[in-house]
Amino acid sequence: MKLAAALIGLSLLALAGGGAYAEGTDEIRIGQTLPYSGPASGFGAIGRTQEAFFEKINAEGGINGRKVKFITLDDAYSPPKTVEQTRKLVEQDEVLMLFGSLGTATNSAVQRYLNGKKVPQLFVLSGATKWADPQKYPWTMPGMAAYESEGVVYAKHVLRTKPGAKIAILSQNDDFGRDYVAGFKRALGDKAAGMIVAEATYETSAPTISSQLSTLKSSGADVLFGVVLGKFTSQMIKGVAEIGWKPELFFVPTSASSISFLEPAGLDNAVGLISSSNQKDTMDPQWASDPGVKEYFAFMKQYMPNADLSNSNYAAGYHYATLLMTVLKGCKDDFSRDNILRQSASLKDVKLPLLLPGMSVTTGADDYLPFQQLQLRRFNGKSWVGFGDVLDDR
Repeated sequence: MKLAAALIGLSLLALAGGGAYAEGTDEIRIGQTLPYSGPASGFGAIGRTQEAFFEKINAEGGINGRKVKFITLDDAYSPPKTVEQTRKLVEQDEVLMLFGSLGTATNSAVQRYLNGKKVPQLFVLSGATKWADPQKYPWTMPGMAAYESEGVVYAKHVLRTKPGAKIAILSQNDDFGRDYVAGFKRALGDKAAGMIVAEATYETSAPTISSQLSTLKSSGADVLFGVVLGKFTSQMIKGVAEIGWKPELFFVPTSASSISFLEPAGLDNAVGLISSSNQKDTMDPQWASDPGVKEYFAFMKQYMPNADLSNSNYAAGYHYATLLMTVLKGCKDDFSRDNILRQSASLKDVKLPLLLPGMSVTTGADDYLPFQQLQLRRFNGKSWVGFGDVLDDR
C-alpha cells in the first residue's frame, strides 16, 4: 500500500509540474516552436542556428556539466499548431522551458497554458507589450525591444528630419501592427492628426496588399511606415516600386528587415529603407575586426558552413542563444523552473557578443524588458548601415 501511495504521489506530481521529471535529470531540456513552413518560414534559420549553437555547447562539456537537449518544432506560424506542439513539448518531451518561440498570435495561444503549468516562456520573439506583464503572467518574458518603443523611435526621426511630412501607414491587423502604430502615434503627439494622411490594414490571410498600396499612394503621402511581416515585406517593397511611388522616408520594422524578405522584392527596390536594431550587422565592414562578430563567423564556419551569412536570421538566432546562455550559466547547479525564471529576471548590464556598443541587457522582477535601446539603420543595397545615436522611447 505504501508503494502504491508513493507511485500515485509521483504521478500527481508529474501531472502538476507538466514535466517535473526533467528538472531532476542531468539534461537541460529546452523547447521551441518556430515556423519552418508557411508564410514566415524564413525565420526557421533562427532555430537551426540555435540547434547548432547547443551542439557546440554540448561538445564543449555542456552548461555547468549538463548537456542541453534542444527540441525545436514547426508550428507553421499557426496558433492551433503552436498549441499542439507546445503541449507535446511540455507533456511528452518534458522540457524545462520554452525559449525563443516566434510570433504574437502564436505565443498568445499558449501563454495562459504555460503560466498555469509554471513553465518559463522565455525571450518570446515578439515585441508586443503584453509579454512584459510580470504581475499577470510572471512566467512569460519578451526577447525583443517592444514594438511600441520601435514605433516611437521612427516617429522621432520623422519629427526631427521631416516635420512637414505627409505620412501613410500600412499595418498588419493584429497586436503586432497595432502596437507599432500606437507607439508611432504616441510620439507624434498632437501632430499625428495633421501628419497622418492615410492608413490601411491587411489580414495575414490576404493573398496580396496591392489595393492598399494604391490607396495609400493616392493620398499624396511622402513618408510610408509599413508595419509588415514575412512575405508582405517583399510584397510591399516590390509593390511600391512597381506603382512608381518614391516616399522620401520608408520604414519597416526590425522584424521585417531580414535579407531573406528583401531579396524577393529586389534589393535595388529596398535601397533607402529605414529600420532599427540593437544588434551588430555582421555583414557591415565596420564590424569586421570586432571580437564578437569574429566569434560568430568562426562558429558559423564550423557548425553551419553552407548557411547564407547575409541572412540576418542566423545572427539573430546566435544572438538570442548567447542571452539564454547567460541565464543558464547563472543557474549554477539549480535548474529548477523557479531558479531559471529568477535568473532571467535579475540580469544586470549584460553585454552580448552581437549587441551594439553602448547597449546592455538589464531585467528586474518588475521590469521584464531585456532590450530597451535601438539604433536606426538604412539599407544601401547590400547591407544595413547604422546611423545616429543610440535611442530609447523616452
